[in-house]
Amino acid sequence: MAFAKGMPLDNAAIMSTVLEGILYGFSVLMFIGTIWALTYRRNMRDVNRPITVVAVLLLVLSTAHMVVDIIQTEDGLVTYRNMFSAGPEAFFVDVPREIFVIKNVIFILQTLKGKKIYRCYMVWQTVWVIILPSMLWCSVAVTGVYSLYGFSHAAAPTSAKSIFSKTTRQWMAAFFALTLATNLLSSGLLAYRIWKIERNVSTARTTKVTTTSILRMVIDAALLYSIALLCTLISSLRSNNGAFVMIGILTSIISIAFYMVIIRIAIGKSTHSHILTVHGGSSSEADRNLRQYPLKPLQVHISQFTHNDGASVYRNGNQGRPSTGKEVSVEGTSCEV
Repeated sequence: MAFAKGMPLDNAAIMSTVLEGILYGFSVLMFIGTIWALTYRRNMRDVNRPITVVAVLLLVLSTAHMVVDIIQTEDGLVTYRNMFSAGPEAFFVDVPREIFVIKNVIFILQTLKGKKIYRCYMVWQTVWVIILPSMLWCSVAVTGVYSLYGFSHAAAPTSAKSIFSKTTRQWMAAFFALTLATNLLSSGLLAYRIWKIERNVSTARTTKVTTTSILRMVIDAALLYSIALLCTLISSLRSNNGAFVMIGILTSIISIAFYMVIIRIAIGKSTHSHILTVHGGSSSEADRNLRQYPLKPLQVHISQFTHNDGASVYRNGNQGRPSTGKEVSVEGTSCEV
């Protein structure tokens, strides 16, 4: 994406590729950690397949975007640098070029894959909660398609001052604004549900610590992505070339924000299991002890004691002995555990 203001487009392309490469390296490492968290010590049937599929798709899309970004930068700065009289910057102004359209298609797919609507549904277990986020998600898809249409059918500009029409810029701004609203709403619903669960189980200290850590990580991931989206939106509204840089790093930020929540949940579960093992014992140990020392039926008998004014009789079975005292009557009972 390119605009008239800000840094030159060739400089923005270099900065975008470098920053995206750094963040892409972090996202690959976090993808490895996510796959480990989803599969470690688990049978294949116990693996959360939808989350695994989304994680793999995010890696594939971010990798494809990284490759396309490198190719575009090489074409503009090396291969076709002398093709335009205005220099390499004129190459990046040519937005109808196929590689530019492909790059933005990958970015939009990455944006649509990074939503938290599925996780909201899994936490709330009701369709009503995700109706509004789903409507916003559809709006993001529509504005993204119209933006792509504007890119692919734009006339070849003569300078950086006439890259996009006013209508195309409005569709782009709507796309980023709706994406930001969808992210904030879905993250807010997810965080509120986790907070509510934490409040309901506040009597269990270990559970409270675990859910608090997850809640913080959900908020941190939402803030990371929201701040990046806000910067992109402001750059778009200001027609600044900084949006070119932000879109390059957003693809990796989407993956990182998704992976960091999965990894933190796995660490929280591991810590919770360790606390149970140290303080309360694990469930497997309890099962072994139960098999080694099985419980036997326990019978409790309460004898009957009856006293009259003159003498009392204490009976336990067929035996009896005299006693004195006030009149007390306790009926015999028995229970079995």
